[in-house]
Parts: sequence; C-alpha cells; structure tokens
Amino acid sequence: MMRKKPALVAVAGVAAALIAVQGAAAAAAPPHGSGPAKAARTTASPARTGVGHGVRVGTVPLTTREHNGTYELIDPTRGGLSTHDFFAADNEKPLTDRDNVWGDGTMKSRQSAAVDAHFAAGQAWDYFKNTFGRSGIHGDGKGPAMTVHYGRNQADAYSDGDGAFFGDGKDGKNPVTALDVVAHEYTHSINQATARLASSGEGGGLNEATSDIFGTMVEFRADIPADTPDYLIGEKANYYGDGKPLRYMDRPSRDGKSPDFYQPGIGRLDNSHHAAGVANHFFYLLSEGSGKKVINGTTYNSPTYDGAKVTGIGRDKAARIWYKALTTQFSSATDYKGARAGTLKAAAALYGKGSTAYRTVAKAWTAVHVG
Repeated sequence: MMRKKPALVAVAGVAAALIAVQGAAAAAAPPHGSGPAKAARTTASPARTGVGHGVRVGTVPLTTREHNGTYELIDPTRGGLSTHDFFAADNEKPLTDRDNVWGDGTMKSRQSAAVDAHFAAGQAWDYFKNTFGRSGIHGDGKGPAMTVHYGRNQADAYSDGDGAFFGDGKDGKNPVTALDVVAHEYTHSINQATARLASSGEGGGLNEATSDIFGTMVEFRADIPADTPDYLIGEKANYYGDGKPLRYMDRPSRDGKSPDFYQPGIGRLDNSHHAAGVANHFFYLLSEGSGKKVINGTTYNSPTYDGAKVTGIGRDKAARIWYKALTTQFSSATDYKGARAGTLKAAAALYGKGSTAYRTVAKAWTAVHVG
C-alpha cells in the first residue's frame, strides 16, 4: 500500500526542519508516524553483508537481510533498522536488490541515497550502543526507519521520533543524506526519547546543538574516506551548491548568522540552528581548546569571549559529559544557564568535582559567555 505524503505542518513534540539553513524558510516536519512503517522486526532471516555505493558516503559495507532469494535494506543486527524510498509503489516496504550490490554512487540510481542513510544510521546505532550502551533510539533494541527521496525539491531532513526523512535537495540532485546529517536526525529522536529539549528558544538551540554534537561524534567514529571527520556541519550535504558547510563549531559566526557567544535574547533568533552556535562553540572548546589548530587537514581558530585560553579535554570525554547531561539533567525547560549547571553536574558525576574535566566545563562555558 502507498503511504500518503505527510502534510507539511508543524506538530507538537516533533523536531521540525532539522537542518534548515540561513535565508530559507523550511517546511515543517511530517507528523509523527506518517512515514513508512516502523523498522522491520525479524530474527528469522539471516543478516548478509552487501556493498553500497552512496552519493555521500562512497563505497561502504552494508548489513542487509536475505529473504526468499532477495536482499532487503533491513539490518537484523541493528534491531531491524530499515531504509525506504518515499515514492516507491509501497513505501512501507524497504528497498530490495537481487545481488546485494546497492547504488552506483550517483542519483541515477535511487538506491544510492538509500546507501547513505542506511550506512549512516548504522554508524549512529553503533556509536550510541558502544559508547553509552544505548541500543536504538529508545534503548529498546528496535531500529529506526530511514526514508529517502522525501518530497520534491526538499533541501531538508526531518525526524519523527522513530525514524527520519531526507529530501533530495532544491534541484533534486543533492540528497541531504550526509553522514553527520543522518546522525543529526537520529540524535533528534534520542532527544525526544530523553530530555525532550524544546524546539524553539534557547532550548531549541540546545536541541539543535545536541544533534550537531553527536552528528560530529558519529562522523569521527565512522572515519570514512569519503567524509573526513571534522567539526563542520553538513559540509557534504552541499546545500548551497558550493560545498560550504551549514555550520561551523569552532567559530559559529563564520556562517554569517550564528553567534559565537551568548547574549540575552539569543532564543529569539529566527532559527534554532543559529541559537545552537553557542553550545556548539562550547563543545568545540571543551573538546579541542581555543586558538588555532589543524585536525585531519582542516584548520580551526576558536576564540573566547574573555580572551582566556581553554585547553580541551578531548571529544570523547566532552561527549560523555553532554550525553550524561542530556539523559539525567536536561529537560524541556532547560536553557543555556541550565545547560551549564547540568553539564557541571554530569562532569562531577563522571570525573569528580575536583577534576580537570569539571574545571574545563566551567571554563568553556565562561569562554562562550555563559556564566
């Protein structure tokens, strides 16, 4: 049966327009549960390892399911994680293939963007499971449903709490299925299952930053040749058609819209992705420190509000602190002041109140003018 196209209206409790960018009014997210069927649940059919040729991730291994001589984009090892084509005759069913070789690396094959989404969602699953012991979005061992080719001329991606939708770009030739973007959406669903940070105001900025943070961490974990890990957000999505990133974590103001430092009224910015700049900057400083630095060939130069030097504690510790805060301290009412308090409590619980990590959390927040 063909699923009806979701109405593009904002829905309470759903993170909307999750990679919407500067200067463009994005469509709101599809209503919860309006996409393809929930990810397939099965343990009967064996997992197989196929090869995928994605638009954004390049050539990668894919875990699929063999069923009656046909391969399906269902991953039995990751809770039935499944990937669908929105415009398929029956988009409740995942994509299928005869030889387990998927896509051709271009948009000529409708499988190529699906390779991106399937691989990236699997990487997100592995990161959260192996780092935090979280199996799936809800921690219940069930995989999400990823849907590609969503809408027409949609240069955005959306999460509905149980999966995500990815458009093919303004021209239908640039799918927003970059590794960090897919992981960004996966993380939005985790937020919905945990803290439920707001979708607007300062909480909306923290919500978007949370997804940027873990999208970045998944990118570093995957470490694939087609997408060198960095602190740039959505650089492979090519939204602008010039290869420029959507956002920059080391100095958010590089995008021309996002603030580097906190200021009153930040929650009134016209886009929560801009309000995310302060938390993204905090995370970069906590991870890597201030000043000029080259990581994997990319040059960063991160300023501080007071000019004080910050020495980072490493991205892995920084991510553990943010996740601990997300799952034990943050709530729908959390603002930037609350985020500072919550991450300090998380750092104390993980590393001790007298630890370098705790002191650096405090210093990094001060460096972005949250005190």
